[in-house]
Amino acid sequence: MSNRTSEHSGFYKLTPNERLDIVAEYAGLNPDEKAAILDTGSLNLDQANAMIENVIGTFELPLGVGLNFLINGVDRMVPMASEEPSVVAAASKIAKMARQCGGFKASSTEPVMIGQIQTIRVPDPFGAKMNILARKDDLVALANEQDPLLVKFGGGARDIEVRVLDSPGGPMVVTHLLVDCRDAMGANAVNTMAEAIAPVIEEITGGIVKLRILSNLAKHRLVRASVRISQEVMGSKDVIDGVISAYHFAVANPYRCATHNKGIMNGIDAVVLATGNDFRAIEAGAHSWAAINGYSPLTTWEKDRDGSLVGTIEMPMAVGLIGGAVKVHPTARAAVKILGVTHANELGEIIAAVGLAQNLGALRALATEGIQKGHMGLHAKNIVKSVAEQMQVTLSDSQSEQVVRTLVAEKKVRMDRAKEVIEELVKG
Repeated sequence: MSNRTSEHSGFYKLTPNERLDIVAEYAGLNPDEKAAILDTGSLNLDQANAMIENVIGTFELPLGVGLNFLINGVDRMVPMASEEPSVVAAASKIAKMARQCGGFKASSTEPVMIGQIQTIRVPDPFGAKMNILARKDDLVALANEQDPLLVKFGGGARDIEVRVLDSPGGPMVVTHLLVDCRDAMGANAVNTMAEAIAPVIEEITGGIVKLRILSNLAKHRLVRASVRISQEVMGSKDVIDGVISAYHFAVANPYRCATHNKGIMNGIDAVVLATGNDFRAIEAGAHSWAAINGYSPLTTWEKDRDGSLVGTIEMPMAVGLIGGAVKVHPTARAAVKILGVTHANELGEIIAAVGLAQNLGALRALATEGIQKGHMGLHAKNIVKSVAEQMQVTLSDSQSEQVVRTLVAEKKVRMDRAKEVIEELVKG
């Protein structure tokens, strides 16, 4: 374990097979696990058919690996599934810079999720609130009877919170059941417990229970990460000031903030997808958390007394290592092994560090050469390949690079222009 490193120079120059060999040695992958990553048919139709309804096939995304990550002193290779160019490269680049300054620090709270029980037509809402809280111990005990295995492993229902909310339909009493889900995302366990205590809440309140379901705003299940990068490593004081200015723009303006947070989620979603977790739940929780006090950035960027750049992120992170696709999807299982995590909190902390790195990669690019330079180069490669296939033209590697350079230099990364350049190249 101590000899492993996520730092590899020239990794991008290798073939996919060569890269996988390095990752397999790093993570100790067996042949089946390697095959699950390399083979395009790793998720067979029977497995897919058991996961969702009306299955007709499978849909794939590129799976890359984020390099150079040092998180809480531990080297991590980070599997990332994404269709967007430059995401993996940007995260890896920032991680390389961060490791020169000690890497990322990360922490997390207990994996507590919220189950909501909505009660309407309550004669005395505030009195009902007091009555529910008076029966808290009974409700928690009843909830825990629904999942003795979770309780055995140290999880289970922990507490009850009650709110009286105004609504267009009149006041409603909303009970929050707080459940420690351990290494599961927790939706099934929380929903089952909420269903079980709903009749008792009706009895206590004299009202009618409607919704009883998990909330994806997991405000008790937070992950945090921070990074400090010196002025020398960042390049200059001007670069640091540019990053901070871009962050201030996001603080001041929701239109910019939406894109700022989207860039963070580029990295986060890629790891969530690769590990078979629910990226829609993570997205919902992240943006709800950002909007609690008016929509704001998920990250902060500032300078310390030495002039170094300091970044932080705090957000909900309801990911699991058991249940759902995490154990069903063979590639997700292999991805978890590459990460080397044993607890869901550990996975969440890594994801937070990736989100922070991704954000800094975007802000640094915006503050220096602009976001388009690297992104458009990769985008141009995809366009050239696609257009050449449509034209049924075979280009050598040098010819493809020549077309890409032309498109990028002209800032005309379009299919019509690619077709023109390829035609000129073939004729010449």
